[in-house]
Amino acid sequence: MKDAAEVAEDVTNSKALEVAARAGFAVSGILHFLIGYVAIRLAMGGQGQADVSGAVQELASQPAGPLLLWSSFAACAALALWQTSDAVFDFEHLPGKKKAAKKVKAALQALVYAGFSITLASFAIGAGSNHRQSTSDLTVHLMKAPGGIVLLLVIGAAVAITGIVYAIRGFRKSFLKYLRMPSQDQARTAVTAVGVLGYAAKGIALLLVGLLIIIATVTAHPEESTGLDGGLKALREQPFGVYLLAAVGAGLICYGIFMVGRAKLAKM
Repeated sequence: MKDAAEVAEDVTNSKALEVAARAGFAVSGILHFLIGYVAIRLAMGGQGQADVSGAVQELASQPAGPLLLWSSFAACAALALWQTSDAVFDFEHLPGKKKAAKKVKAALQALVYAGFSITLASFAIGAGSNHRQSTSDLTVHLMKAPGGIVLLLVIGAAVAITGIVYAIRGFRKSFLKYLRMPSQDQARTAVTAVGVLGYAAKGIALLLVGLLIIIATVTAHPEESTGLDGGLKALREQPFGVYLLAAVGAGLICYGIFMVGRAKLAKM
């Protein structure tokens, strides 16, 4: 068993997997860029689905769509595997609580990129579904399950808190410690600026999603739990919402650019 674990660790720490995992950051950046693009289009009165499914649909509509989808799937799957390896094998030198926190964070990131890869694969095989409806359906099923309402409230609060954490991380520039910053002053300033704006925008988006989950649960209206797309469209209906939505969209584009840069600069 120990030998098998060592082999698995060697494979997951290989240079080939690292290159593929770095490409996963770039794919995440492209998806966030497309979500931001759709959000701005919505602010201007256009149509679209401003979430991961909508971004993947935009990707699929491009020339060589299937190739883009499958290569993006491979990159996100590689990054999910890399994060899983971190959760299992890394951080052993850290104190107990800090080690546990790092492992949990890596495991959650692995789940996020696994979700990206599943969405990409589903569109690649032609099984892409309406994410807005599936989110509402999941809320309905959880509401009916024993303890489901409490679980939904916990999930909503967790997503909202994650959004706040993202925003704080952006304003404090704490994301810089995970990067090997370029030597040029202008490049360092650019990376920092898009990171601050991007993290703040993603924080706002996640906060909206979390609040919608909580509102849908408390009011027993599962149709209001519509994920990121619903959160951004709800923002559009608020006073000055068109401008706020455009600003969030621009911020998500910044986050996308930051993630593409992270593909090269990340400390793996």
